[in-house]
Amino acid sequence: MEREVKREIRERIWRLMEEKNVASFPRPVRGRIPNFKGSAEAARILSETQEFRNARVIKCNPDSPQAPLRELVLRSRKVLLVPTPRLRGEFFLMTEKAWESPREASRISNFSSFGERVHFRNIPRIDLVVVGSVAVSQDGGRVGKGEGYSELEYAILREQGLVDEKVPVVTTVHSIQVVDSIPLEPFDVPVDIFATEKGLFRTPSKPKPQGLLLEYLTPEKILDTPYLLEYLKETGRLNKVLRRT
Repeated sequence: MEREVKREIRERIWRLMEEKNVASFPRPVRGRIPNFKGSAEAARILSETQEFRNARVIKCNPDSPQAPLRELVLRSRKVLLVPTPRLRGEFFLMTEKAWESPREASRISNFSSFGERVHFRNIPRIDLVVVGSVAVSQDGGRVGKGEGYSELEYAILREQGLVDEKVPVVTTVHSIQVVDSIPLEPFDVPVDIFATEKGLFRTPSKPKPQGLLLEYLTPEKILDTPYLLEYLKETGRLNKVLRRT
């Protein structure tokens, strides 16, 4: 039931963004974390929060709408951590080299040129988590594009003690992407703060997943996600999941 409701929300938001012409390149936005007109303003608003200012290491999703925020992270000479798209590999850690060319380094096509590949064992402790969103609600609900990579990243980082319940989870969206409510499943990661082109919104505190919930992982998902596959191997849980089928 929850998954069907979330699917309907995604489809409605993707359609509305195209119909209202608030979507930006790449288009069409269906199937993506949608880029939007006003993403730079939303990023600026979020960057003025105390949470952003206090953060030294910021983990950010690799999608287009958060490129302006990634640029602001680098312009502020903070450490930026970005995952390989679809968790095909490891993370890119961006520091001094990226600080010299923040706009270029913030683009997904340039991550490998400006960032250093880092294994999950060597990731520094994170002060702020930025996720991409298709829709959010004012009570902290969030829905992505339905593939679960943000949830997997968060769960692995949480298990390693690199984030905890106090580390804020934030996002930027267009105001048209704000909906009344979003059902949350046990593995979903709610947002604490979101910014639109119109302003900043803080949400009521909701508990976040404390790690991977193996019962929700399918062998197909694991085998199609190299980062997750390697992590489960190293933590001795791969066979336990694969034996379920």
